[in-house]
Amino acid sequence: MGFLQLFIFTVLANSFAINADQSLNLNDEVLGLIVFKSYLTDPSSHLSSWNQDDDTPCSWRFITCNPATGRVTGLSLDGLNLSGKIGRGLEKLQNLKVLSLARNNFTGNLNPELSLLTNLQRLNLSRNGFSDRIPGSLMNSGSIKFLDLSENSLSGPVTEELFVKCLSLRMLSLSGNNLEGPIPNSLLKCTSLNHLNLSNNRFSGNPINSGLWSLTRIRTMDLSRNMFSGSLPNGIFALHDLKELSLEGNHFTGALPSGIGLCPHLNKLDLSNNLFTEAIPEFQALSSLNYLNLANNILTGEFPQWIGSLTSLEYLDFSGNDLTGTLPESMGDLRSLSYVSLSDNRLSGSIPLSLVSSSKLSVIRLRGNKFNGSIPDGLFELGLDLVDFSRNELTGSIPPGSSRLFENLQSLDLSANRLTGDIPAEIGLNSRLRYLNLSWNNFETKMPPELGYFQNLTVLDLRNGAFHGSVSHNSLSGSIPRSMSLLKKLKILKLEYNQLSGEIPPELGGLENLLSVNISYNRLQGRLPTGGIFQSLQQSSLEGNLGICSPLLKGPCKMNVPKPLVLDPFAYGNENGRHQGGRGGEGADQSSRSLRHHRFLSVSAIIAILAAIMISIGVLVISLLNISARRRLAFVDNAIESCSSSSRSGPSLSMGRLVWFDSKTDPNWVVSPESFLKKAAEIGEGVFGSVYKASLGEENGSDNILAIKNLVVSNMIQYPEDFDREVRVLGRVRHPNLVSLKGYYWTPKLQLLVTDYVPNGSLQTKLHDRPPSSPPLSWPNRFKILLGTAKGLAHLHHFFRPPIVHYNIKPNNILLDDNLNAKISDFGLTRLVSKLDKHVMSNRFQSALGYVAPELACQSLRVNEKCDVYGFGVLILEIVTGRRPIEYGEDNVLILNEQVKVMLEEGSVLQCVDESMGEYPEEEVLPVLKLALVCTSQIPSSRPSMAEIVQILQVIKTPIPQPF
Repeated sequence: MGFLQLFIFTVLANSFAINADQSLNLNDEVLGLIVFKSYLTDPSSHLSSWNQDDDTPCSWRFITCNPATGRVTGLSLDGLNLSGKIGRGLEKLQNLKVLSLARNNFTGNLNPELSLLTNLQRLNLSRNGFSDRIPGSLMNSGSIKFLDLSENSLSGPVTEELFVKCLSLRMLSLSGNNLEGPIPNSLLKCTSLNHLNLSNNRFSGNPINSGLWSLTRIRTMDLSRNMFSGSLPNGIFALHDLKELSLEGNHFTGALPSGIGLCPHLNKLDLSNNLFTEAIPEFQALSSLNYLNLANNILTGEFPQWIGSLTSLEYLDFSGNDLTGTLPESMGDLRSLSYVSLSDNRLSGSIPLSLVSSSKLSVIRLRGNKFNGSIPDGLFELGLDLVDFSRNELTGSIPPGSSRLFENLQSLDLSANRLTGDIPAEIGLNSRLRYLNLSWNNFETKMPPELGYFQNLTVLDLRNGAFHGSVSHNSLSGSIPRSMSLLKKLKILKLEYNQLSGEIPPELGGLENLLSVNISYNRLQGRLPTGGIFQSLQQSSLEGNLGICSPLLKGPCKMNVPKPLVLDPFAYGNENGRHQGGRGGEGADQSSRSLRHHRFLSVSAIIAILAAIMISIGVLVISLLNISARRRLAFVDNAIESCSSSSRSGPSLSMGRLVWFDSKTDPNWVVSPESFLKKAAEIGEGVFGSVYKASLGEENGSDNILAIKNLVVSNMIQYPEDFDREVRVLGRVRHPNLVSLKGYYWTPKLQLLVTDYVPNGSLQTKLHDRPPSSPPLSWPNRFKILLGTAKGLAHLHHFFRPPIVHYNIKPNNILLDDNLNAKISDFGLTRLVSKLDKHVMSNRFQSALGYVAPELACQSLRVNEKCDVYGFGVLILEIVTGRRPIEYGEDNVLILNEQVKVMLEEGSVLQCVDESMGEYPEEEVLPVLKLALVCTSQIPSSRPSMAEIVQILQVIKTPIPQPF
């Protein structure tokens, strides 16, 4: 207990004792709640009504009392943004039945004194930052009916002691923690348990061995996404009341037990993503079943013909197995069906016409089978959102659609079939369509002008399939519709390998977001559009046409030039000039031509002047940025030097706190962190502090090598509770492209972060500090690093609220594992800095010169995750060119993104590609460079999000499928 809490508790206790024989100003419950509050931080003052001078807490907010006794029975503080820990005080509330602290920022261990609340029936501590193990005494009162500890950082095994007194327990949720080991056998004592959720942990073993299935009153059981294994023998599903069973994402093996069919009330069954084998047993007795997911197992045998008997079914997924046979006509009896996925099996035959009767159907996926015949006519009259019939053997034409289809359809993939006929023009009436893939078919038609209505398309790829908007490798003919200029969000346009003719509409030059265009191997001719990226297209994007006018092509330049149209020069002029003869008429004609000529020159002059002004402004801005950049570099260099010296010569440690998020790590591996740092090997240094390589012990092998960051403490959070809260947020971040945080050590003088050790060094070393004996990075590896970095940043930006912004994207912070997978480090460290503002961000933490987004230097602009997008754009340029973002010459400063932009406009951008990486595909490198320039836009709102960047990179890299 801290000094403040101890002082308050002592004063209140003494006051209570002194006035025990008199009319009390404070009863025991007021005392307890005030002490409990003293451990908390309440930034929004929600608990301001809690006054120690009150005689009773029953008038306080969030407090419920029994009106007959005046005693507190309920304390509900959900979602109040409270932080701190559960300290003393609550033991005074002996009549408390409900304690709910969900959706806050509480940290620390679960206080064992909670077990002293002998009448507690409902305990909800979910969605906080509680850590360490669950106290075995937590349920000693024997009265708890509802226990929810989900979405915390609890770790270690669950002890047998926890469930010794659980006869009253009805609901238990431990999901979303780091718990491990087998399910304790004592759970069988909870014979009244109705709802059990152990999902998203690391539990292992076979739950059959724990006798879990003997809990006959269970209604919902969720064991998904753990490490359970073993088989599920018959006879274990005699759970008459079971309604929901989720075993998804484990390692269960063997055949599916037919005993599942003995659960008459079952409405949800999810056994997906396991290793189940053999045929699907008969489940036709499950008349209440509305959700059935057996996807991604190794199931064999024929598709169950009894499926139509599950008339309540709404969700059906058998994808990713090895099922054979045909679909029965009884599929049409599934009138409530809204989602069906049978992709990636070996099913054959025709698509049942009876599916048209499933009027609620919105998603249908049949990809990667051997279905033949035509698409049922009425299917496209349903309100479908997604249709994927790709990679089958379907024939015939695309059936017409109704207005319901046009209103709802977002994704349509009919690629790699044998479809013929026309592409229905009414498809273009769908403004919600985001994905259209009709490639690898036998269509013989003109491109429908209605394509312009697809205003939500970001990628239109009309070549080889597997892309948004693909109808390539057909026999599309006619001209490119001018209406395509309406696709303002379009970023990638691919039209190669068709029979398109005529000239390219000049209006397409107005598509400012285009990053990549390929119009090769058609019958196109004439001039390229003058705007956008068309003037910088490479030869591979233009070749194979009749006569496109480009200096890159050797063939003829064919122009569809119409006959000249002669206009009467006096039609809109002075009629008097028409009747003037001799020299006067000639003079008038010359005067008219001169006037028109001068008007033309005036417009040209205005354009030239405006261009000159814009160039001058640009030069001025760049000069100012260079001056600012030099100043920031000097500032950061000084900061690094001062921070490094201070971190190495700090005073001796006081007693510290060592906290682990990973229960597998031995907490005694460091006896004295100070002496340990002196022995550990320093492997890096930055403005946040030095980094050391450490081992847990030689006997544990290389898997226990960790990285220790010794934080510069001058600007770090000075209170352990605040530090713990912020670090635990970072400790929950788990992604293959992010360095995992294992734990931390805190004292006022020393703050350490413990992370995974990434063995292959940083991208900085691979790009700029590579020894002569080390080979340069190839283009495939560079692209993999870019894509991995993008995925990691997208996870930080889009999976957390508020988003976690890195602010310091640079090669030093991109680490590489043994397979050259990117691992972003130092993310979220700005959360640990006190008094964080834009000035701090731009002057202290942006040590990588050239990566600074312009808004960081402008106090009037809002700073958000688009700063990382800018840094990622510069990172792309550095990876592709092998050059630093800013290079100083004798008389000038070269800014990489400005130089690439100029070379792109001149059509020589590939000259800046790093020669050391050897051969590379131009069709990938060029759009990646253009993407970098979009990311480094001076206007933050013009930059794409990281999720969009991931999508674009995946589209650029997607391989061309082979024809069937």
